[in-house]
Amino acid sequence: MIQRVKTIYLGIVIILVSIVAIGSPLFSFVSKTSKYTFNSWGITEYSVADGKILSTSTFPIFIGMISLVLLSFICLMAYKSVDRQFKLGRTVFFLYFISLVVIFCLSIWGGGLIDAKTTSREIGLGYWLFIIGFPFSFLANVGIKRDKKLLDSLDRLR
Repeated sequence: MIQRVKTIYLGIVIILVSIVAIGSPLFSFVSKTSKYTFNSWGITEYSVADGKILSTSTFPIFIGMISLVLLSFICLMAYKSVDRQFKLGRTVFFLYFISLVVIFCLSIWGGGLIDAKTTSREIGLGYWLFIIGFPFSFLANVGIKRDKKLLDSLDRLR
């Protein structure tokens, strides 16, 4: 199982999405008096003057992140049935794409979720880690498809 490149790619996807799911900041909106930080657990408002937490509100992005990690792990462990792994890999890629679009839209229009007039937007580490994981999801699907093609050609030879 570990000798396949798809295992490494899926492992990288699991690690990167797990880092984002534990609360790495995705992006922030800064106003004159407050800084609103978005992570997978919700929105936290910090005071610019002293850095104290003023308010928090939940935003359930973590449910999608955790389900993406679990689905990637199930895809990784389904190595005995390549057809099942191929279907799971396509599902992981599709859900990752949908999550990426949602986070991208939140980073652009997320200022409407807060009450203050924002002056700037800052992109956090979690945003970049989530974007970096997307090509690895695609490469894992390419590896799964290559293995499926190899096994199908071997079945024809028997």
